[in-house]
Formats: sequence, structure tokens, C-alpha cells
Amino acid sequence: METLQRTANRGSISTGNYEIDNSLKFEPDNSEYIYRTPSSAGNRRTWTLSFWLKRTELGASMRIFEAWDGSTGTSALFTDADLFILDLNAGSNYFTSSGVFRDTAAWYHFVIRVDTTSGTASERARVYVNGSELAGSWNSNIGQNTDLTWNQDVAHNFARFHNNDSFVSGYYAEIINVDGTSLAPTAFGEVDEDSGIWIPIDASPTYGTNGFKLEFKTAGGLGADTSGNGHTWTLNAIAAADQATDTPTNNFCTLNPLVNFKYGTNAGGMTNGATVFGDNTGGGIGGAFGTFGVTAGKWYWEVKLTQQSSHYIGVSAVDDGDNVKSSSDPHQINSTFNFNIGAARIEYINGGSVTAGSLDAFTDFHTVGDIIGIALNMDDNQISIYGNGTLQAGVAASSLYDAANKMVVPFHGTINDECQYNFGGYSVWTPSSAVNDANGYGTFEYSPPSGYYSLCTKNLSEYGG
Repeated sequence: METLQRTANRGSISTGNYEIDNSLKFEPDNSEYIYRTPSSAGNRRTWTLSFWLKRTELGASMRIFEAWDGSTGTSALFTDADLFILDLNAGSNYFTSSGVFRDTAAWYHFVIRVDTTSGTASERARVYVNGSELAGSWNSNIGQNTDLTWNQDVAHNFARFHNNDSFVSGYYAEIINVDGTSLAPTAFGEVDEDSGIWIPIDASPTYGTNGFKLEFKTAGGLGADTSGNGHTWTLNAIAAADQATDTPTNNFCTLNPLVNFKYGTNAGGMTNGATVFGDNTGGGIGGAFGTFGVTAGKWYWEVKLTQQSSHYIGVSAVDDGDNVKSSSDPHQINSTFNFNIGAARIEYINGGSVTAGSLDAFTDFHTVGDIIGIALNMDDNQISIYGNGTLQAGVAASSLYDAANKMVVPFHGTINDECQYNFGGYSVWTPSSAVNDANGYGTFEYSPPSGYYSLCTKNLSEYGG
């Protein structure tokens, strides 16, 4: 997947005339999925399915979509080895990718193109990712003129297997089903000439009998079909709060499940679109990094404490090459600066040694529901902390010390406690103030300080993060 990951859409460039404004977050722990049973069958031999997907958990079987008639089905999934499989006939005819999908910072665009009427076996079912045909192999080609389960008048699901398992962890955006036409990926996207990145276009296909378009535009109607066909999807365990602005045209920072710290925290420690982090190590300090690194600009994000004992919040440089060691606690790795919330002091690496500032240098946030804001100023190598909207003056504009003039990522360390992150694109809690940064991006509980912006790719492209 090296090529696909290199060209994967991180939303880092302007998409010109077309924007995807919303996505929908899915969480396995809550059994979140959407479903619909068509009232009548459409074209089961010729169809196209296009969707954008951002993964937030790896190493588990996840059913991306499925149509199931009680005995056979058409579906796609990620395996527990992070391979992609298109299963046309419940294991009889299936395609397996040769590469894995492990880029949790990127949006992937999938196009499933089917035409079993074709006289050429290799053209009866094809998979494209970010505009390129996906490398892999079939166990056997589908027979000519085979009727598949997709577009049949049976149960269709996104983000769930019919056995009520294999739920998806991640975000879906702009799901389009075209009933009766086999379309190339260029019907839905194009390569940006300046960046070489695959980006969405305003697709206007002939949808056909069971065609639909899900844009997740209205919080009160997240399952609405905007194609004009009126094929509304039903939500299971999904609420208005699961609507996100993290999209292929403006990608937001989340927490990174790929980084493994000393105590193996990340095994099951990140949920809800990789915004909820809980240490489950049983005593050691667990750690988490953000997916975006910055070297310049001014950035803001929030952390809500849902358990209040021990938290270390700040940044860590990722260009040292030895930050994550099996022998080091996460808050004591090279070039890390953090606010020790329990001790109310700053702690940082200075010349390779851990230095701890004075106790009670700022307010001791120890109440469930406290919201901590981090203001990172990479232009001046400074960091500040806000508590429930109030700047903590005693440690305002603290030096980054060893993390200065490097590429840093958001960092969190904790001992057996949970917190909820809000980088602006999605948060599991609904901010009561719902304020944006000065560019109108991100949704926060408290207004970002003047000149500070959310960690999203539109801001990164403007401020050179």
C-alpha cells in the first residue's frame, strides 16, 4: 500500500469548486451502523459503489458494507491483518488486496465497479482506491451474468456484518450507489494537478432504481438520501452528535493507534473516531500521539477529563528517531513537554534529562468534566494551557525546550484514566458553545486564542504547519 498511502487524500490541498462538508463517525463499542432494505430489486449484475473512509482502529475484522439474503451476500471488509477483501458471493468469489490499509491519518476513496454481463472475466468486478486499480488476486472470477445480492430487496448494511459483529471503527463520507451502470473512479474524483492527490468531484451519475447518495449533511436526518430517490437509511445507535466535519476535503487530526508505547496502551485504548483515549495497562503510564505533526504555526485543541486522576498533556517531537522506547515512560521520552495535571506543574526534557517545574504552578484540574485547552505556538516555540477557558498565567507561553524547532505532535499520557480529545473535526461530547477558529473550522467548547487554529489540513496548508 506504499503508493496508495503516499497519494491518499489527507485533504491537504484546496479542492476548488467542490467540498465534502460532513462525515459520519462509527464506533464498534456502541454497535453503530446504518441499514436499509430496498422495496424492490434493482440491477444485480451492473452497479457501482463509491465511498470515502478514514480508519481509526486497526487489527480487527471490520465489515465495510454488506447485502445479505439469509444464505448468501455481497460485501467488503478489512481483515484482522488489515487487508481489503471484496466478497461477491459469500466466499465463493472474492478478491484480496496484496497490500494493507494502515494509514489512520488519511481518507481512502473506494470505488467498487461491477458488471457481470461482461464477456471479459477480469472486467466483471474491479476495485479502485484513490483512483488506481487495487493490486490483489481473486480466488475465482465471478461467472458471466451472475446475479449478486447487492441491489436485491434484502437487508443492506454499512459498518456491520449480518451476525451483528465486525463493526467498523472510523468515518464514512459521501457514499454513492449507482444502480445499473458500471462507472470508472473518474466519475467521482480526479487527481489534483498541483499536489498529485486524489480529490472528490461533484458526481452527478444516473442513480437508477436503488441508487442513493449519503452526505450526512443534516444532524437531524443523517440517513437521508440526497440523490433525489428518497432512499433513507436507518441509524442504529447513531445520534446527531456523531456527525463530523472531518472530511476528505478538510482532514482533522485524531489520535494515532499505530504508536505503541512501553505498556502497549493502544490495544483497545482508543475509541469514538480515535478521539477518546483510555489507558488500560493496569498501572503503567500509557501514551498517545496525534496523527498530525507541525513545525510552524499556532494551533489549538481541547481535552475533556472523564476520569480525573493522572494526566500528562502536551506535545512530543517525532523527528528525533528514538522517541518511543520500550524502556521509557511516555511522558519521559526525548523532546517531550507536558503539563502534569495532577501535580499542576510543567515537565519537560532538557538536555536529555527530565526537568519538573514547581508544584501548583497552575490550577489543579481534578474535576470530571474539566476541559483543558492547549495553545501551541511553533513560531515562537511556546506552549500554553487553558482550564475551562481560562489561561493559566503562571505557565503561559512556556518554552518547549528540547522540543523547540522540531516536528511535534499532540501528546497524552495517563495512568488508568480516560479523556476525550477534540481537535475540532469530531468530539464525543457536544460543545455547548460550538465556537470555531477564525477561519470557521473546528467546533470547540471555548474560543481558540486569537491567531490560533484547529489542526486541520486547510489550516495547515495556509499556515505552513
